[in-house]
Amino acid sequence: MLLSLRAAFLAGALLVAIDSAFAETLTLDQAVARASASTPVERAGQAAVAAAQAGRRQADVRPNPSVIVQGDNLFGTGRYGVLGQAEVSGVYSQPIERGGKRQARVALADKEISVAEASARVARLELAATVERAFLDVIIANDAVKIADTRLTIEQGMQREALRRVRGYKDPLFVETRAAARVAQARIEIEAATERQKSARAALAAFWGGSGDELDVAGALFAQIPAGNGLANADEALSEAQAARAGAAIRLEETRRIQDYTVSGGARFLRETNDIAAVAGITIPLARFDRNLGAIERARAERVRIEAMAEAARFERRRRLATLQAQAKATSDEAKAIVREIYPRTTKALAQVNEGYARGGFSFRDMQDAADAIIRAQDDWLEAITRYRDLLTEIDRLTGRFDTAQPTETNR
Repeated sequence: MLLSLRAAFLAGALLVAIDSAFAETLTLDQAVARASASTPVERAGQAAVAAAQAGRRQADVRPNPSVIVQGDNLFGTGRYGVLGQAEVSGVYSQPIERGGKRQARVALADKEISVAEASARVARLELAATVERAFLDVIIANDAVKIADTRLTIEQGMQREALRRVRGYKDPLFVETRAAARVAQARIEIEAATERQKSARAALAAFWGGSGDELDVAGALFAQIPAGNGLANADEALSEAQAARAGAAIRLEETRRIQDYTVSGGARFLRETNDIAAVAGITIPLARFDRNLGAIERARAERVRIEAMAEAARFERRRRLATLQAQAKATSDEAKAIVREIYPRTTKALAQVNEGYARGGFSFRDMQDAADAIIRAQDDWLEAITRYRDLLTEIDRLTGRFDTAQPTETNR
């Protein structure tokens, strides 16, 4: 764990804090919550669940009955003239589902709801990872501005010393020009860093349609790296829900092997005698050709595929998490070494060269080299924390840090 990395820079009097007295300060959890409440992703997940619930209600509906009105002997020749011997039948028919088809449909629809809910959880995790990356970008951009300001302070100090020696005819005039150029370059870097800071804040605020002009963030980039191989429950819940849905689909296809009956009953009007007689019937399909065996085999193969893919994805997440944790520790150690070992030595070297330059023992070129060593250390640190940002974001996604349906033990 790398503790108080930014504070170490501040304690070295090399980073100047940005005044944020009037800025709205957000924590990472607040930013994720605000983005989740505003994004269409959340509404899309809710709509998917509502659609699955509607499908469940529809699955529980019985088949519609039908009414058949049939006329016989409506017209013909002889005594079968128009309506002379007409007979009219009215029959009410009702399909009877057999083999538990309706129960199987309802079970499949229930699994569809579970898949929709789990998919919404995973979508929230993906959104949180994107928001976290934007949040960390603001932290990095803030540090980049402070580092750029520190460079300007160093260059201005070198310029003052160069002017003193040039005015005293101890150094040639080009030394003054070179020092001024470095100061100008440092000012340009401050402007560029400030623009990147504004862009990072605007990108974060855009998640909830806000403005980044008065936005700031609270929190440190480096924190305790989650140990172990605990994966996000949301990913596992989605895999389990998909497998359960595949199992329910098999059961539904199996019920379709059993043919449904249709029972009917009604009355017939007999014109010849003006009597009414009852009629009844039953339709029994013969499962001679179609026993739905191909559909059953396909559903079973699909379940095997889903379970195999889920296991492969679970294995890959575990492997990826272990790799990320190792890389994150290495990056953290690298940044720690820069702050505790390299950076102090470069600043001490610059002070020593500056003292020797004032006495005429070193050239301005030596001053430049010493200052450039500090700049390289700062650049290396920025590169390290940028890599750590990517690693941390993916680790938090894999471990489900922002999964609202599960408790979170990691607190950063």
